[in-house]
This record gives sequence, structure tokens and C-alpha cells, in this order.
Amino acid sequence: MNTTQLSEAKRSLLEKYLHGNTATISVTSASMMRRSGADSAPLSPTQEGIWQNAQRRGVPPFYNESITIHRHGQIDLAVLERCMVEILRRHEAWRTTFEVQDGRPVQVVHRAPDSFPIPLVDVRHLPETERENAALALATSDVLRPFDLEQGPLVRPTLVRLGEEEYRFYLAVHQIIIDGVTAYHIFLPELVALYEAFSQGKPSPLPELTLQCADVADWQCHWLKGEVFDTQLAYWRKHLSGELPVLKWPNDGPRPAKQTFRGTFHPFRLPQELSEQLNEFSQNEGVTLFVVLLTCYYALLHHYTGQNDIIVGTVSPSGRKRAEAQPLLGYFLNPVPLRVDLSNDPTVRELLRRVRRTTVGALSCDDLPFEKMVDILRPSTDPGRNPFFDVAASLEPAMPEVDPSWSLTPMDIASGGGRWDMYLVWDYRPDGIIGRVQYNPDVLRTETVTTMLKHQEILLRQIVSDPNQQLSDLISNVEGPAQGSGGKNYE
Repeated sequence: MNTTQLSEAKRSLLEKYLHGNTATISVTSASMMRRSGADSAPLSPTQEGIWQNAQRRGVPPFYNESITIHRHGQIDLAVLERCMVEILRRHEAWRTTFEVQDGRPVQVVHRAPDSFPIPLVDVRHLPETERENAALALATSDVLRPFDLEQGPLVRPTLVRLGEEEYRFYLAVHQIIIDGVTAYHIFLPELVALYEAFSQGKPSPLPELTLQCADVADWQCHWLKGEVFDTQLAYWRKHLSGELPVLKWPNDGPRPAKQTFRGTFHPFRLPQELSEQLNEFSQNEGVTLFVVLLTCYYALLHHYTGQNDIIVGTVSPSGRKRAEAQPLLGYFLNPVPLRVDLSNDPTVRELLRRVRRTTVGALSCDDLPFEKMVDILRPSTDPGRNPFFDVAASLEPAMPEVDPSWSLTPMDIASGGGRWDMYLVWDYRPDGIIGRVQYNPDVLRTETVTTMLKHQEILLRQIVSDPNQQLSDLISNVEGPAQGSGGKNYE
């Protein structure tokens, strides 16, 4: 696919949905329709990839996700439970399990529950300074427990009361039924709308859904064939041709011979004024905020490794291109490799263009399931590494406009697992970009990661200050990394 021929409108839409901004996308498909009374359906291609990996690698539970709903105000537990019953009635995905039938995995949809008990833990008896940590410990303990994909349930709630009007509503969820759009743009707004209505004795204000997650999966399995499949595969053959680069970290220690899939995380926050500058800069340069942040990430990796050919993965919400999928809870993501050439000392502006071209090209062909890409292209198999890339990045969807007494964070709780060496996640908020870096402590030291986060802020400030400076000048403002295999010193 020649992405240079895409219209600017198409480019803009593709870039927006990369980080879940699907509200402006309206791609319809007349052939997508409701399943005819079936309680089971095939897995979507990307769900099947998760299912296969979950069978092979159960520990640590790196497919366990946790989201935190912050509530500043009173909560009526009975009303909250009724809200969850209604959400599960509306969305089949959150009452689905996965089993093998006739040698193939299928998703089995269960009847909507009549009740949804939510355990309530009150920590007000603790000193105020200890309550937050106690709540985090409870949620962490829950997200560490494995899920049984065949038996379910795949959603586990806990409500913690920290003060008279201070609550945390934690949900441990298996990744096979949740993504960022699910958490930010669907679950939180629906929960808030239902709670407000039910508290006042009113019926649900939400419109009925015409399709379900399993309907989309069933359609995807039939659609991704023939010319569509061949065209996208041809793009990836070209994009990933030749010898693929392997990221060479500064020497933090010997790399494990086999992947350990362990993960921990470190949160960070960028100052509000820098966040505003980045947002304005992206608009002036005609690129998305994600492209600016990703460009900084490539510069950071170049600084630490000295490499010019770098692949960073991201998770594209490819399944949400269709309008029918946008209001559904579920998992619609697909990992894609973004290979960028940093050679010939480009200016910041040129590097932005390179990252943008690569991103748009990948988004144009992101329906090809990652696991299928691996099976066909067969990258060299190092048991200590992931196929195609060991680092990844993503930008969370924008926070929806809801009652400010409710908010959501997906960055509080770690499951102890991680798929990549390092996964950098940004979340744009009005008071400044927050984020976290998830990393494998068997590959990277904590000191290295915290230093990289400091260097990220320095590079971002340099990027917005002068887009005409060359890459070598940009990173000359950063102190050299710990030297190791491939590390490059610019001091």
C-alpha cells in the first residue's frame, strides 16, 4: 500500500485512532450484522493471539489489567451494583468465557446476571496517611490472582472506602476483554450516566446496542481474507525486509537466555507548561501529540544505543475502525511494529516526518494480526526476545467529559508481568501529561529507567524549543548513558 497517496483527511483519521480517538471515525460496513441466536462465536484474530499466549505463559499474569475509578463523593453500593448489572446486560464481552470446541477456541456468551456483588473494604480505621497504600495493596493482591478463561468471571470488582466521601473502585480484568477505549470512552461514561440516573430513580439513559463484540469478531474472521489480507501482508514484507534490528541496551547485566515476562513500573508526570507546549507544538507541526512523543522516544533510544535502525511497537485499535465497534466493551487492539530510520543526522522536523510516515503506513495495514505476521514472516527466534520489537509505546485515549467527581487511572496497579523490555505509556490530562514506564527488571535496572525518564523530559523541552536542530544537537543536551553494548557517548 502506497501511503503517500492517502488524503490528508485519511492520514488525520488514521493517526487519531492510533490512541483511541475514534469518536471522529465513521467507517461502516453493510455486511456486519448480528449473529443469529448463537451463544458462541469465533475469537477475533487479535483475541486468538492473546488466548494462545495465555495458554503458553500463565505466570506472571501479564494479561491481567487493573483500572481504578476514583470517586469523590458518596457511593450507594446497591446503586453501583445495579449499574454493573446493567453494563453486563448491555455488553456481552464482559460476560464471556473462552473454551475449545472441535479443536478451536471459541467465545461463549453467558446470560446476563441478576446481581453483581461488589466487596466493600473500609480502611477509615487506618491513619489517613496509610489508607491509600492499603487500598493499593488490596487491588494489587487481586490483580495478581490468575483468571480462568474457561470458567470466568473475567472481571473482578473491589470497592475501597478511604474517607467520608473518598472511594476507589478497582476492577481487575483480563486483557482479552478490555482495551483503553473500553476503559476511558465506554465503561467510565456509561457507569457515570447510569449511576446518576439510578440514584434518581430514573431508567437507563443509554441507547441499546445493535451489535456485540462477538459479532464484530465473527465479521473480522470472514473479512480479513483475499485481497485485503494480501495487500496488508505485502506492506509488512517490505517494511520488515532485510536484517531486522535488535535493540542493544547499555550493559545493565547479562540478558536472560529465555524471556521471564516479569514487569514492574515507574510512574511519571510532565509539567503542565511542558504538556501545553507539546500540544501546541504538535498542532503547529501538523502532527499528532503521539507522533511528537514517539519521536522523542526514538531519539532517546538512539542516544542510549547508538543505533539508527530502530523498531518500536505500539498497540493499534484496528478493530475500532468500524463504526459498529466503537460503542462496545472489549479488546480491539493489535500490536504493530514501527520501524524508523534515524540515519544521516536528521533535523527534529525531518524526524517527525519520518515517524509520521511510518505510523500512517502501519495504521493503513494494521488489520493483519500480529501473531499471523510472526507466523508468516518468521523473524529470527531468540528465546530471550520478542518477535520484531522489545520496546513499545502508546498514548491513552483522552479523558471523556464526565462529572468531575468521577475519574479513571489505569496506572496504579502492577500485575508483576510485562510483555516487553520497556513499555512507555503517556496519558494527556489538562494538568499535565502523566504516564508510566513498565519494564522488565531482569533486563533493565531501576536506575537506568529513572534516568531515561529524566532524559525524556530534557529531550521534549529541546524538541519544542527548536525543530530545526539536528538529532546530534538534540541529544548533545543529554548526559551520556551508561556505556555498554552499543551505547553511544555524545559528551
